Amino acid sequence: MKQEQHSIAATRIAFIGGGNMASAIIGGLIQQGLDGDRITVVEPLPEQRARLQAQFGVRTEAAAGPALQGSDLVVWAVKPQVFKQVARDCAAQVAGALHLSVAAGIRSDSIAAWLGSERIVRAMPNTPALVGQGMTGLYARAAVEAADRALIDAVIGTTGQFLWVRQEADLDAVTALSGSGPAYVFYFLEAMRQAGTEMGLDAETATRLAIGTFAGAARLARDASEPPEVLRERVTSKGGTTYAALCSLEDSGVKASFVKALHAAGQRAKELGDEFGA
Repeated sequence: MKQEQHSIAATRIAFIGGGNMASAIIGGLIQQGLDGDRITVVEPLPEQRARLQAQFGVRTEAAAGPALQGSDLVVWAVKPQVFKQVARDCAAQVAGALHLSVAAGIRSDSIAAWLGSERIVRAMPNTPALVGQGMTGLYARAAVEAADRALIDAVIGTTGQFLWVRQEADLDAVTALSGSGPAYVFYFLEAMRQAGTEMGLDAETATRLAIGTFAGAARLARDASEPPEVLRERVTSKGGTTYAALCSLEDSGVKASFVKALHAAGQRAKELGDEFGA
Protein backbone atom coordinates (compact mmCIF):
# COMPACT_ATOMS: atom_id res chain seq x y z
CA MET A 1 0.00 0.00 0.00
CA LYS A 2 2.83 2.43 0.80
CA GLN A 3 4.28 1.83 -2.64
CA GLU A 4 0.93 2.62 -4.29
CA GLN A 5 0.53 5.81 -2.25
CA HIS A 6 4.03 6.89 -3.23
CA SER A 7 3.28 6.29 -6.91
CA ILE A 8 0.17 8.47 -6.63
CA ALA A 9 2.03 11.25 -4.81
CA ALA A 10 4.66 11.38 -7.54
CA THR A 11 2.12 11.50 -10.38
CA ARG A 12 0.89 14.45 -12.41
CA ILE A 13 -2.73 13.83 -13.38
CA ALA A 14 -4.96 15.70 -15.80
CA PHE A 15 -8.74 15.34 -15.88
CA ILE A 16 -10.61 16.18 -19.04
CA GLY A 17 -14.03 16.99 -17.63
CA GLY A 18 -14.77 17.93 -14.04
CA GLY A 19 -18.17 16.37 -13.31
CA ASN A 20 -19.30 13.93 -10.62
CA MET A 21 -17.06 11.02 -11.56
CA ALA A 22 -13.99 13.20 -11.93
CA SER A 23 -14.79 14.77 -8.55
CA ALA A 24 -15.08 11.32 -6.94
CA ILE A 25 -11.66 10.28 -8.20
CA ILE A 26 -10.07 13.63 -7.36
CA GLY A 27 -11.48 13.46 -3.84
CA GLY A 28 -10.02 9.99 -3.36
CA LEU A 29 -6.64 11.09 -4.66
CA ILE A 30 -6.52 14.10 -2.35
CA GLN A 31 -7.37 11.85 0.61
CA GLN A 32 -4.49 9.58 -0.38
CA GLY A 33 -2.08 12.49 -0.19
CA LEU A 34 -1.82 13.77 -3.75
CA ASP A 35 -1.23 17.52 -3.71
CA GLY A 36 -3.89 19.51 -5.54
CA ASP A 37 -1.14 21.31 -7.45
CA ARG A 38 -0.39 18.04 -9.24
CA ILE A 39 -3.93 17.81 -10.63
CA THR A 40 -5.12 19.83 -13.62
CA VAL A 41 -8.79 19.78 -14.63
CA VAL A 42 -10.02 20.97 -18.02
CA GLU A 43 -13.63 22.05 -17.46
CA PRO A 44 -15.48 24.58 -19.65
CA LEU A 45 -18.10 25.59 -17.06
CA PRO A 46 -16.78 28.43 -14.87
CA GLU A 47 -18.94 27.56 -11.86
CA GLN A 48 -17.66 23.99 -11.92
CA ARG A 49 -14.06 25.19 -12.16
CA ALA A 50 -14.62 27.44 -9.15
CA ARG A 51 -16.12 24.57 -7.16
CA LEU A 52 -13.21 22.24 -7.94
CA GLN A 53 -10.68 24.89 -6.97
CA ALA A 54 -12.45 25.66 -3.70
CA GLN A 55 -13.09 22.03 -2.73
CA PHE A 56 -9.83 20.39 -3.77
CA GLY A 57 -7.30 23.12 -4.48
CA VAL A 58 -6.64 21.78 -7.99
CA ARG A 59 -5.57 23.73 -11.03
CA THR A 60 -8.28 24.31 -13.61
CA GLU A 61 -8.33 25.30 -17.26
CA ALA A 62 -11.25 26.28 -19.47
CA ALA A 63 -9.78 24.47 -22.49
CA ALA A 64 -6.89 22.26 -23.56
CA GLY A 65 -3.52 23.95 -23.59
CA PRO A 66 0.12 23.83 -22.42
CA ALA A 67 -0.95 23.08 -18.83
CA LEU A 68 -1.64 19.49 -19.91
CA GLN A 69 1.93 18.87 -21.04
CA GLY A 70 3.94 16.61 -18.76
CA SER A 71 0.89 14.77 -17.42
CA ASP A 72 1.65 11.17 -16.43
CA LEU A 73 -2.02 10.14 -16.48
CA VAL A 74 -4.97 11.67 -18.30
CA VAL A 75 -8.45 10.77 -17.07
CA TRP A 76 -11.13 11.22 -19.71
CA ALA A 77 -14.36 12.05 -17.88
CA VAL A 78 -16.36 13.49 -20.77
CA LYS A 79 -19.67 12.55 -22.33
CA PRO A 80 -19.48 10.03 -25.19
CA GLN A 81 -20.91 12.44 -27.75
CA VAL A 82 -18.11 15.00 -27.26
CA PHE A 83 -15.19 12.62 -26.65
CA LYS A 84 -13.92 12.61 -30.25
CA GLN A 85 -13.62 16.36 -30.62
CA VAL A 86 -12.18 16.90 -27.14
CA ALA A 87 -9.63 14.14 -27.66
CA ARG A 88 -8.45 15.70 -30.89
CA ASP A 89 -8.17 19.09 -29.16
CA CYS A 90 -5.98 17.60 -26.42
CA ALA A 91 -3.97 14.99 -28.33
CA ALA A 92 -0.88 17.10 -29.02
CA GLN A 93 -0.44 18.00 -25.34
CA VAL A 94 -0.86 14.49 -23.89
CA ALA A 95 0.86 12.23 -26.41
CA GLY A 96 3.20 10.62 -23.85
CA ALA A 97 0.66 10.02 -21.09
CA LEU A 98 -1.21 6.95 -19.89
CA HIS A 99 -4.91 7.38 -20.64
CA LEU A 100 -7.86 6.29 -18.50
CA SER A 101 -11.35 6.66 -19.98
CA VAL A 102 -14.48 6.57 -17.85
CA ALA A 103 -16.76 7.40 -20.79
CA ALA A 104 -19.49 4.81 -21.34
CA GLY A 105 -19.43 2.85 -24.57
CA ILE A 106 -16.48 4.49 -26.35
CA ARG A 107 -14.11 1.70 -27.36
CA SER A 108 -10.37 1.84 -26.98
CA ASP A 109 -9.81 1.45 -30.75
CA SER A 110 -11.55 4.79 -31.25
CA ILE A 111 -9.68 6.45 -28.39
CA ALA A 112 -6.35 5.15 -29.71
CA ALA A 113 -7.10 6.56 -33.17
CA TRP A 114 -8.11 9.96 -31.80
CA LEU A 115 -5.13 10.28 -29.46
CA GLY A 116 -2.44 8.46 -31.42
CA SER A 117 -1.61 6.35 -28.35
CA GLU A 118 -1.97 2.69 -27.39
CA ARG A 119 -1.53 3.19 -23.63
CA ILE A 120 -5.23 3.20 -22.92
CA VAL A 121 -7.30 1.79 -20.07
CA ARG A 122 -11.08 1.87 -20.10
CA ALA A 123 -12.99 2.01 -16.84
CA MET A 124 -16.67 1.63 -16.05
CA PRO A 125 -17.19 3.07 -12.56
CA ASN A 126 -20.45 3.84 -10.79
CA THR A 127 -21.77 6.66 -8.65
CA PRO A 128 -21.11 5.10 -5.19
CA ALA A 129 -17.53 6.11 -5.99
CA LEU A 130 -18.69 9.49 -4.68
CA VAL A 131 -18.69 8.00 -1.16
CA GLY A 132 -15.74 5.64 -1.62
CA GLN A 133 -17.98 2.62 -2.24
CA GLY A 134 -17.69 2.36 -6.02
CA MET A 135 -17.48 -0.77 -8.14
CA THR A 136 -15.37 -0.34 -11.28
CA GLY A 137 -14.63 -2.64 -14.21
CA LEU A 138 -11.30 -2.10 -15.99
CA TYR A 139 -9.87 -3.14 -19.36
CA ALA A 140 -6.33 -2.48 -20.63
CA ARG A 141 -4.98 -2.53 -24.16
CA ALA A 142 -1.92 -4.68 -24.85
CA ALA A 143 0.49 -1.71 -24.70
CA VAL A 144 -0.43 -0.99 -21.06
CA GLU A 145 2.46 -2.26 -18.93
CA ALA A 146 2.46 -3.65 -15.40
CA ALA A 147 3.54 -0.32 -13.93
CA ASP A 148 0.66 1.38 -15.75
CA ARG A 149 -1.82 -1.10 -14.31
CA ALA A 150 -0.40 -0.57 -10.83
CA LEU A 151 -0.96 3.18 -11.17
CA ILE A 152 -4.55 2.62 -12.34
CA ASP A 153 -5.10 0.23 -9.41
CA ALA A 154 -3.90 2.92 -7.01
CA VAL A 155 -6.01 5.66 -8.57
CA ILE A 156 -9.26 3.70 -8.94
CA GLY A 157 -8.70 2.02 -5.58
CA THR A 158 -9.33 5.38 -3.92
CA THR A 159 -12.98 5.18 -5.04
CA GLY A 160 -13.81 1.65 -3.84
CA GLN A 161 -13.54 -1.83 -5.37
CA PHE A 162 -12.44 -2.71 -8.89
CA LEU A 163 -11.76 -5.68 -11.15
CA TRP A 164 -10.06 -6.22 -14.52
CA VAL A 165 -11.84 -7.91 -17.41
CA ARG A 166 -10.05 -9.79 -20.18
CA GLN A 167 -12.19 -8.71 -23.13
CA GLU A 168 -13.19 -5.16 -23.88
CA ALA A 169 -16.67 -6.32 -24.91
CA ASP A 170 -17.20 -7.38 -21.29
CA LEU A 171 -17.36 -3.71 -20.32
CA ASP A 172 -20.79 -3.48 -21.96
CA ALA A 173 -22.01 -6.07 -19.48
CA VAL A 174 -20.19 -4.27 -16.65
CA THR A 175 -21.99 -1.10 -17.69
CA ALA A 176 -25.34 -2.87 -17.53
CA LEU A 177 -24.72 -4.53 -14.15
CA SER A 178 -22.68 -2.17 -12.00
CA GLY A 179 -22.35 1.01 -14.05
CA SER A 180 -26.11 1.51 -14.27
CA GLY A 181 -26.76 -0.67 -11.24
CA PRO A 182 -27.16 2.01 -8.55
CA ALA A 183 -30.24 3.30 -10.40
CA TYR A 184 -31.83 -0.15 -10.12
CA VAL A 185 -31.26 -0.13 -6.36
CA PHE A 186 -32.78 3.35 -6.08
CA TYR A 187 -35.73 2.14 -8.18
CA PHE A 188 -36.42 -0.71 -5.76
CA LEU A 189 -35.94 1.61 -2.80
CA GLU A 190 -38.63 3.86 -4.27
CA ALA A 191 -40.97 0.88 -4.57
CA MET A 192 -40.28 -0.25 -1.00
CA ARG A 193 -40.90 3.27 0.32
CA GLN A 194 -44.17 3.46 -1.59
CA ALA A 195 -45.33 0.10 -0.28
CA GLY A 196 -44.33 1.05 3.25
CA THR A 197 -46.31 4.29 3.18
CA GLU A 198 -49.32 2.52 1.65
CA MET A 199 -49.23 0.13 4.62
CA GLY A 200 -49.23 2.98 7.12
CA LEU A 201 -45.59 3.91 7.73
CA ASP A 202 -44.37 7.46 7.34
CA ALA A 203 -42.00 8.06 4.40
CA GLU A 204 -38.90 8.57 6.56
CA THR A 205 -39.42 5.31 8.45
CA ALA A 206 -40.11 3.36 5.26
CA THR A 207 -37.02 4.83 3.59
CA ARG A 208 -34.75 4.01 6.54
CA LEU A 209 -36.05 0.45 6.68
CA ALA A 210 -35.53 -0.03 2.93
CA ILE A 211 -32.02 1.43 2.84
CA GLY A 212 -30.95 -0.49 5.93
CA THR A 213 -32.28 -3.71 4.43
CA PHE A 214 -30.42 -3.22 1.14
CA ALA A 215 -27.18 -2.31 2.93
CA GLY A 216 -27.39 -5.29 5.28
CA ALA A 217 -28.36 -7.79 2.60
CA ALA A 218 -25.56 -6.59 0.33
CA ARG A 219 -23.04 -6.96 3.18
CA LEU A 220 -24.34 -10.44 3.95
CA ALA A 221 -24.11 -11.47 0.30
CA ARG A 222 -20.58 -10.08 0.06
CA ASP A 223 -19.33 -11.95 3.14
CA ALA A 224 -21.21 -15.23 2.62
CA SER A 225 -19.68 -18.24 0.88
CA GLU A 226 -23.05 -19.29 -0.59
CA PRO A 227 -24.55 -17.85 -3.80
CA PRO A 228 -27.51 -15.43 -3.63
CA GLU A 229 -30.09 -18.10 -4.44
CA VAL A 230 -29.07 -20.09 -1.36
CA LEU A 231 -29.27 -17.00 0.84
CA ARG A 232 -32.72 -16.29 -0.57
CA GLU A 233 -33.92 -19.83 0.10
CA ARG A 234 -32.75 -19.60 3.71
CA VAL A 235 -35.08 -16.70 4.44
CA THR A 236 -38.03 -18.05 2.47
CA SER A 237 -40.22 -20.37 4.52
CA LYS A 238 -42.97 -21.95 2.45
CA GLY A 239 -46.26 -20.34 3.34
CA GLY A 240 -44.57 -17.40 5.09
CA THR A 241 -44.48 -13.69 4.37
CA THR A 242 -41.31 -13.77 2.23
CA TYR A 243 -42.72 -16.68 0.25
CA ALA A 244 -45.89 -14.67 -0.45
CA ALA A 245 -43.86 -11.71 -1.70
CA LEU A 246 -41.57 -13.79 -3.92
CA CYS A 247 -44.49 -15.73 -5.40
CA SER A 248 -46.12 -12.41 -6.32
CA LEU A 249 -42.88 -11.23 -7.95
CA GLU A 250 -42.57 -14.44 -9.95
CA ASP A 251 -46.23 -14.33 -11.01
CA SER A 252 -45.63 -10.79 -12.30
CA GLY A 253 -42.50 -11.82 -14.21
CA VAL A 254 -40.31 -9.37 -12.30
CA LYS A 255 -37.08 -11.38 -12.59
CA ALA A 256 -37.50 -11.95 -16.33
CA SER A 257 -38.30 -8.27 -16.86
CA PHE A 258 -35.30 -7.22 -14.79
CA VAL A 259 -32.95 -9.49 -16.74
CA LYS A 260 -34.39 -8.08 -19.96
CA ALA A 261 -33.75 -4.56 -18.69
CA LEU A 262 -30.07 -5.31 -18.05
CA HIS A 263 -29.72 -6.69 -21.56
CA ALA A 264 -31.21 -3.42 -22.84
CA ALA A 265 -28.59 -1.45 -20.90
CA GLY A 266 -25.79 -3.61 -22.29
CA GLN A 267 -27.10 -3.16 -25.82
CA ARG A 268 -27.25 0.60 -25.35
CA ALA A 269 -23.63 0.62 -24.17
CA LYS A 270 -22.66 -1.17 -27.40
CA GLU A 271 -24.70 1.31 -29.44
CA LEU A 272 -22.92 4.25 -27.83
CA GLY A 273 -19.63 2.87 -29.11
CA ASP A 274 -21.08 2.45 -32.60
CA GLU A 275 -22.74 5.87 -32.56
CA PHE A 276 -20.00 8.09 -31.15
CA GLY A 277 -16.86 6.04 -31.72
CA ALA A 278 -16.52 6.42 -35.50
